[in-house]
Parts: sequence; C-alpha cells; structure tokens
Amino acid sequence: MHDINTFLPFWEGFSIVTIKPDGDALQITLTPHPNQWPACGACLQPCTTIHEYCERSIRDLPILGHSVQLKVLLRRVNCRSCGKKMEAVSWLDRYARLTQRLAQAVTKNCERLPTLHVAQMFGLHWDTIRQLERRALQTVLLALPKATPTRLIMDEFALYKGHRYASVVLDADTRRVLWIGEGRSRVAVRPFFEELGSEGCAQIEAVAMDMNTAFDLEVRQHCPKARVVYDLFHVVAKFGREVIDRVRVDEANRLRHDKPARKVIKQSRWLLLRNPENLKTPEQQVRLQDLLAANQTLMTVYLMKAELKTLWTAATAWGWRAAWKQWLRHAHESEIPALIQFAKRLKRYWRGIVSRVRWPMHTGQLEGINNRIKVIKRMAYGYRDSEFFFMKIKSVFPGNP
Repeated sequence: MHDINTFLPFWEGFSIVTIKPDGDALQITLTPHPNQWPACGACLQPCTTIHEYCERSIRDLPILGHSVQLKVLLRRVNCRSCGKKMEAVSWLDRYARLTQRLAQAVTKNCERLPTLHVAQMFGLHWDTIRQLERRALQTVLLALPKATPTRLIMDEFALYKGHRYASVVLDADTRRVLWIGEGRSRVAVRPFFEELGSEGCAQIEAVAMDMNTAFDLEVRQHCPKARVVYDLFHVVAKFGREVIDRVRVDEANRLRHDKPARKVIKQSRWLLLRNPENLKTPEQQVRLQDLLAANQTLMTVYLMKAELKTLWTAATAWGWRAAWKQWLRHAHESEIPALIQFAKRLKRYWRGIVSRVRWPMHTGQLEGINNRIKVIKRMAYGYRDSEFFFMKIKSVFPGNP
C-alpha cells in the first residue's frame, strides 16, 4: 500500500486503504495519517483531542477515464478556541462533497463549454455545475476593483422571446460591463444610478444611447453634468423603419394597378435599407440605381438618409448647425408626410445629436458585446435565473486594466 500512496499523492494527510472497482467507477477508501495531528477547520490550529470520526463520500477527478468516489474518514476535533469542529483538509473545502481539484476543473471547462456538456463530462448534475460556477463567478466579481466611470454606454438586448428585454451599462473607457437589469424602463435602470451614488453620478460626463426616452430622462435626473449622445446607427435604423419602409409601402400601394412595377418596389426593402458600400454585386447596384431613377419619392428619402448621416460627422458645432438646418429644410420641402413627421420628432432630440461633436461616442461597443451575450446564452441551453446570467456576462467583460 505504501507504493500506491507514492504514485497517487493527491490527498495530503490521508493514506489509501483500498481501491476497488464499482461498475464504471473507482471507489477509494482514505484514512488519516496516524502520525499527523488534525487541525481545527475554523482556526487551523493543531488539536490533540478527537471528538469523533465520521465517513464522507467525496467525488474527485476521473482517473484513466473512470469516475472516482472517495470514502474519506474525517475527524471532528475538540478545539480549545472554537469547540467541536471538523478538521481542516487542504484539498477539500468545508462541507464540500467535491474535491477542490474537481471543482476547479469544472469551473475552468465552464468558460469554454456549455453547462450540459460539462455535466456529462464529469458525470455531475446540472445544478451542481451551476452552483460551482456561481461560486467561482462571485469570487471573480468580488475581486474586481471599484468602478469609477466617467463615460457610459447604455443599450438593451433581448432576454427571452416575447419582447422581454434587459438593459446593460458599459464603461466606455474600460469596456467593463458595470450593470445589467431586467427591463428597459426608467424604473428598471434606476438601481444602477442608485448603486453608483451621488458622487459617482456627478463624475459622469457623457452617456451614449439610442433614442430611448427612459434612459435619457433617468440620466438627466441623476447625472446633471452628463451630456446624452445619441447613436447614429439607431437613428438611421429608426429612419429606415419609419420613413423608408413607410414610403416604400405607400408607393407600392399607389402602383397596385401596375403589378410589375409594384412587385419591384415591394422587393426593394433591403436595397433601400443597406448602405451603398454593402451592396455585394454589381447587379444589386444597378437595380438600386434603376429603382431610384424610376421613383422620385424613394430617391428623395434615400438621399435624405445619406444626408442625415452627415450630422454625425460635423467637425464643429457651427458646421453641425448648418447641416441640421439644411436637413430640416429639405425634409419639410419634400412634402413627404412620413419624412416630415420624422423630422418633427427628431427636433426634440437635437441636443443629443450635436453632443456627438464634443463626445465622439457610439453604442457600437455594446453591439459587439450583445453578440457575445447571445453566444453565452446559447452555451447554457437556457438560464434558470437572470441573476446568474448577468453574473456570467459581467465576468466575461471585466474591462481593460
């Protein structure tokens, strides 16, 4: 038996008594070294009085493809300082039914494999894997330094099917996910600003977001010095939905008696919404040119979309002001109802658009993070609670040093 212990030095302070097969598993019986005094599990001081012995079943890492079940004889000591306590074991956490080696291997594999696969790999229950991963995530998040952001990015992503969303806040400078919460209303995002505190809110200089009124109002209430910066991508996407799509449908309805022309317009949605540089083939470029040449209204709103983008490239506030007035004038002169209505609504957000001159920020960083969030969600085959899901996201995006 001495030779076995020489080749299997995994369990410090214990000797192997027996190794026997148990189906596809190995059952290993361990007993404490008789010449080594146990230490108190609370204060780690050596103890000479043993109150009782008890046997515990412990899972360990597989050996040669066989799962390992340990039968460990543990001692409950009578500590002078702490009273009756279980002895300290270097390779086993207090009250644990898994060795530290196995727990570490599980959490390491959870970083790159789906939870279900890790459970099958180690022969453990799904909930056991989740508890181990949750404990590891809590340790990682507690070790992160306190965040002191000055620029924020706020956005939302789909949490579940059925129009259920979560809001996420990112530090624009470190790319650290600071906070995530269910919902996208003012009440939903308010806990972030309450956690940040009045001093932290006073340090916020700018916040990039889409034209979400809830985010805007909450930032203005809690961060008086912060400037709201509206993201170009979301404004252009909104223009595509509310103007280009509306005009395309109206033009198709107007040509309902000319079925070939109506079909061309109805099938042109992606040609009109895509940027010209994203048209993949010369055939698509020719189709777009022919479509715009044949329909003056579609040509107008298409050009107004390109002109709208220039508002985010102005180098000075005076340059932006001139471009903004020109765009509004062209929108009203177009006599296109959908375009005029969009321009009226956009006028309420002009401060968040001109802020882009001073703060060249956008939500593109969060768009990339949102794609990674989708991958994390798929790897878990569904999360049973949002809190754990949010912890997982925060650990993946701890920020740059």
